[in-house]
Amino acid sequence: MDIITILKEDYQRFPVNQTYSIYAEDVYFQDPLNKFSGIERYKQMIHFMQTWFLNIKMDLHDIQKIEEKIKTEWTLSWNTPVPWKPRISISGWSELGLNAEGLIVSHIDYWHCSRLDVIKQHFFLANSSRQQ
Repeated sequence: MDIITILKEDYQRFPVNQTYSIYAEDVYFQDPLNKFSGIERYKQMIHFMQTWFLNIKMDLHDIQKIEEKIKTEWTLSWNTPVPWKPRISISGWSELGLNAEGLIVSHIDYWHCSRLDVIKQHFFLANSSRQQ
């Protein structure tokens, strides 16, 4: 199975049963909140999301492989485990760098919104929809 097919399947079932064998041991990960290296730390981050976030959904809008890079466009959504359980949504893209063996050596996520926008969704989204 090729890496594009594996990634499509991983996105569909995210964060459950991810295919970690497509990542290099020293994979570098970065998003607006985290920056680290190592597959074990990557697994811990996914496990944290699976444990603490509710109803996680990762919608893959596009995936392209161009030479030694893969770019994905996605929307990640979940309910935060606070009493009012707001539905949070982040759209963004990932740039995955591949090594000579075809393993992912870097995974960098970019968001189409700011960290403040994400925080605001916890408090203002429900109110703004009621006012309309």
